[in-house]
Amino acid sequence: MNNVLEYMEQTAPRLPDKVAFANENTELTFGTVYRRARGTGSALAQRGYYREPVVVYMHKHPDMVNAFFGVVYAGCYYVPIDEEMPAHRIGLIFNTLNPRVVICDAKTRENAEKLNFGGEILMYSEICETPEDTEALRKIRKAALDVDPIYIVFTSGSTGVPKGVVACHRSVIDYIETLSEALEFNENTVYGNQTPLYFDACLKELYPTLKFGATTYLIPKQLFMFPVKLVEFLNEKRINTICWVVSALTMISAFGTFDTVKPEYLRTVAFGSEVFPIKQFNLWRQALPEATFTNLYGPTEATGMCCFYRVDREFGPGDVIPIGGPFRNTEILLLREDNTLAPDGEPGEICVRGTSVTLGYYRNPEKTAEAFVQNPLNTAYPEIIYRTGDLARRNSRGELEFISRKDYQIKHMGHRIELGEIEAVVNLEDDIRISCCVFDDANRKIVLYYVGDTDKNSLAAALRSKLPRYMLPHVIIKLDALPFTPNGKLDRKLLKEMYTGGKANG
Repeated sequence: MNNVLEYMEQTAPRLPDKVAFANENTELTFGTVYRRARGTGSALAQRGYYREPVVVYMHKHPDMVNAFFGVVYAGCYYVPIDEEMPAHRIGLIFNTLNPRVVICDAKTRENAEKLNFGGEILMYSEICETPEDTEALRKIRKAALDVDPIYIVFTSGSTGVPKGVVACHRSVIDYIETLSEALEFNENTVYGNQTPLYFDACLKELYPTLKFGATTYLIPKQLFMFPVKLVEFLNEKRINTICWVVSALTMISAFGTFDTVKPEYLRTVAFGSEVFPIKQFNLWRQALPEATFTNLYGPTEATGMCCFYRVDREFGPGDVIPIGGPFRNTEILLLREDNTLAPDGEPGEICVRGTSVTLGYYRNPEKTAEAFVQNPLNTAYPEIIYRTGDLARRNSRGELEFISRKDYQIKHMGHRIELGEIEAVVNLEDDIRISCCVFDDANRKIVLYYVGDTDKNSLAAALRSKLPRYMLPHVIIKLDALPFTPNGKLDRKLLKEMYTGGKANG
C-alpha cells in the first residue's frame, strides 16, 4: 500500500450504505464519501491543480473530511483551515503557502473572499458533484509515491509565525497500521472525534474509519462545556472509542459527571498530549472497569503519535503513567546534552527516527534545519531525526516515562525544577479538580492556577508539607475554569500572559 485512499477503495464497495462520517445532523455513507471525493479530485485535476497545497477552509463538518480526500485524489495535499481560527493566523498561513486555490463552504466563503489572496475560490458543494474523470485520476495515482505529501498542519511557532508540518502517505499509513493494532480497531468501532479538523490528532479517527469501515461522529464543540450532555451524546450515538486530549477527559471526571451518567458503550479510551493526573485517571478506570486505556505520545512532527502504552497495572498517587514504547518503524533515542544516549533512569531529550518523522516545515528551511537534524549517533550516511524538545527517561521495566517539555523546566533558587512535578502534587489534593503552573521569568516567580473547592490559604498550607521550599508557588490564583487551546490542551501561554499582564490577582 502506498496511498491512504486505498483504504477507502477497499471499503466503499464492501460497505457502500454504511455511515462513515457524521455529526448531530448529517450522515455520509462510504458510497457517498467515495463518489464525492473522486468528484472533488476530478474537479481539481481538470483545473490544473497538482502536487501543490489546496486550502480546505470550511467549518467542522463531515463535508470537510470528504474534501480532504478529494484533494488527495487530485495528487495534491490538503491544508485544513477552520472558521474558528483567528484571521491574523489565517493570514500568516496564507503568506507561507501562497496557495492558488481554496475550497470553502457557504459559511466560510465570505471570509475567504476577504483574504484577497489572488487565487481561485471553489465551493465544495459544487465541485464534489463533478462527474468522475476516471482517466485523469488513474494517471495521477500511477505517478504517486508513498513519500508524496498528504497534508500540511500548522503548529504554533516560537516567533509567533505558524510552522507548516508536511506529512507523507508512508508516515500516515505506518501510523494508522500500528495504532489500529494497538487499540484493536475494527468494523464495529464507533469513534467520537474531539479535536478540530485542522490538527493532526483527527488522523486517529479519519483513516482507521476508511480502513475498517468504522464510523466517526464529529462531536459538537459546545458539548465539551457541558460534561453530562457530552456523555449523553456518547450514549445516544453508541460511541465505543475515544482518542482525546487529557483535558477533555478530566473535565468529565473532575466535575462528578459519573455520579449522574456514565458512557455505557465506551470500551476503548486513548489519551495524550498532556500528563493524566492519577486521581482523575483512576476515576475513569473505576467508572469503566471493562474498558482498555492507552496512553499515546507524539508531536505533530512525528505524524501525531509515535509511542503508546496500554495500561496493564494499577497506578497510585505519585506514580507516572508511561508512554511505553515506539510504534513500528520508529525508534526513540533519549539524547543528553552532549548527544550521547541517556542511561536507563536518567533524563534525555526524546528524538524520533524512522518513518514517523515528517518531511519538515513547509517553505521554512531554517526552522526545519533546527529540529530535523542528522542523527548524531550515525556518522556513516545521512539520516534525519526529529528533536522534540521533550524530556523522558526509561524506567526499570524499560518503559518510557515522559518528564516534561524542556521549556517547562526552570532554574530557580539554584535548583532545576519541573513545573509538572508541582502540578502533580497539587492535583493529588482531594478538593482540586485541575491545576497549571507557569513561571514569571522577569520576577522569578512560580505562579499556580487551580480550579477546586479549597481556598488559596488552605492549599498553600497543604503544599508546604509536601513540596520543598524552592518548589513552593509564590502566587496561587483560583479560577472558575482554566483556559484551553483549540485542540483542548491547557493554554499555558495565555495563563502566563494573564499574570504578567496584570489580569489575574493572587
